[in-house]
Amino acid sequence: KMATENCDAVNMDPDMELLSDEELEREAEGFKEQGNAFYIKKDYAEAFNYYSKAIDMCPKNASYYGNRAATLMMLCRYREALEDSQQAVRLDNDFMKGHLREGKCHLSLGNAMAASRCFQRVLELEPDNSQVQQELKNADSVLEYERMAEIGFEKRDFRMVVFCMDRALESAAACHRFKILKAECLALLGRYPEAQSVASDILRMDSTNADALYVRGLCLYYEDCIDKAVQFFVQALRMAPDHDKARLACRNAKALKAKKEEGNKAFKEGNFEAAYELYSEALTIDPNNIKTNAKLYCNRATVGSKLKKLEQAIEDCTKAIKLDETYIKAYLRRAQETVTDLCILCLRDYEKVYQTEKTKEHKHFLKHAQLELKKSKRKDYYKVLGVNKNATEDEIKKAYRKRALLHHPDRHSGASPELQKEEEKKFKEVGEAFSVLSDPKKKSRYDSGQDLEDDGMNMGDFDANNIFKAFFGGPGGFSFEGNSGTT
Repeated sequence: KMATENCDAVNMDPDMELLSDEELEREAEGFKEQGNAFYIKKDYAEAFNYYSKAIDMCPKNASYYGNRAATLMMLCRYREALEDSQQAVRLDNDFMKGHLREGKCHLSLGNAMAASRCFQRVLELEPDNSQVQQELKNADSVLEYERMAEIGFEKRDFRMVVFCMDRALESAAACHRFKILKAECLALLGRYPEAQSVASDILRMDSTNADALYVRGLCLYYEDCIDKAVQFFVQALRMAPDHDKARLACRNAKALKAKKEEGNKAFKEGNFEAAYELYSEALTIDPNNIKTNAKLYCNRATVGSKLKKLEQAIEDCTKAIKLDETYIKAYLRRAQETVTDLCILCLRDYEKVYQTEKTKEHKHFLKHAQLELKKSKRKDYYKVLGVNKNATEDEIKKAYRKRALLHHPDRHSGASPELQKEEEKKFKEVGEAFSVLSDPKKKSRYDSGQDLEDDGMNMGDFDANNIFKAFFGGPGGFSFEGNSGTT
């Protein structure tokens, strides 16, 4: 009777001799045994074939479906395995392994609640089953990680979501929903290659998966490949017209591209005020688009420079770099806009650029910045004398005469010791400045940033009185006695 129940649905060729129920059962068992042998050898493809032959012979035998489900699980074909395990328990509701495999398939596919129900049924059949007790804990953990991920996403804590999905995927390795959520958060964190890899893996298995298409588009959008991104968003909407995220991303992508192009057009036409406003408006469209916004900040910095908004231009470059630390153009722009007081920042920017792209031009920029920094750290002899860099020889002499008389120690002989020391220091600096700027060779070396010590001039041993005496004609040439204290 059992053989009749298990094997009464076999479709036979009418020209073939009908086999008895016992013969059908015996042949099916033979196929099952062969399947078992291949399963033990881990040749799951062949095992699947023989279990399928056994099912064809006796389609109402629960164990055959159970064995094929186990094989499909080893082949990571969990949806098909789920169908077989469900068919197994429909045929025999007391088939413990069938319920266990159904639960494992549900869990692998990310349906932890359904998995828990299956595992509870196993415990009803075998209360002391330690394996299913562990599986129940795994299902509970997946549910908890789902809950934490949902909270993390609402709080925009995308790192937390990625962490939770990684933990959940340890038990639910075939869950596309978890993988998509992880990929979306990786994209929002700027980890585009990882996000694209996850989405591409899903699309290889299911080319119509709207969520995966959306994530691919999102990665391209955030990498500033807006045209290609729009194509993926449109494709996702074809597969799922109600996909709200794809619709919003598509709208933002088109708006961002249009506003940026308007700003570029205004800049090329020389309408800098309009370009500045358009770039500012574009920056409000999508704060999450890091790369495009970095370019917009850099573009606005360029316009700001044209409008003489130098501080704002430097700030915009800094914002661009903060968004994208690999954005060479922003480093170059900030270095070019940096004023002398910020030449250390300028040097760091050029060092970053040269480390990234070792071109002759970038090397030249770096050397120039190093020279400017070196010049900024030494005494400004033009400032000491109170003249500009284009001062004539007569202007330099006139300035020296005025400053030397102003700071000469004899003029301050009645002052406090502290003031005497300060004025003596200034007198020496005035003498240093004059000795360099009045000598064409030394002045040229000084202006070019070269070390004056190469000319044998050691400022530590410098005697300002000798310069003063030479300038005023030696002993008796000038005196601070009497009324000579005023000039």
